[in-house]
Amino acid sequence: MDIKAHITGTVWKVEAQVGDEVEEEEIVMILESMKMEMPIEAPADGTITEILVKPEDSVQEGQVVARMEED
Repeated sequence: MDIKAHITGTVWKVEAQVGDEVEEEEIVMILESMKMEMPIEAPADGTITEILVKPEDSVQEGQVVARMEED
């Protein structure tokens, strides 16, 4: 399952790592956009399988930033 950015911005902090088990709505990473912190949350319970961005990367709305395997 893809985890996508819901807004254009800059990756401020990556909270999850590959192999982490996350719960639905748990924060995976935080974007900074227009001086506001915008969390990206897990869409379901599962395990993070891939992180595709790192802090300070620019992302576009709809861009896949991580992948997870749903439980």
